[in-house]
Amino acid sequence: MPQAQPELKKYLDKRLFVQLNGSRKVIGVLRGYDVFLNIVLDEAVEEKAGGEKVKIGMVVIRGNSVVMLEVWDPSSQSPWLVIYVPTATAY
Repeated sequence: MPQAQPELKKYLDKRLFVQLNGSRKVIGVLRGYDVFLNIVLDEAVEEKAGGEKVKIGMVVIRGNSVVMLEVWDPSSQSPWLVIYVPTATAY
């Protein structure tokens, strides 16, 4: 059976908010991705718990640490489009 691929092509070069395991948050421009949802963000900023923002530049985020992606889309009625990323199923 062929593996399903994330359909993120239309979000390339758009700004994403990425929630990670451990309540970590990163905001950046999507530059690339693969079938495992590993993503490359440019101009990335990590948002710390106290509201502090740390510039981290270009970053590769491993797909299994991604909990949720939000995409800024000013052309839609709701400017945020939420992409739910289901966690792996245990066998």
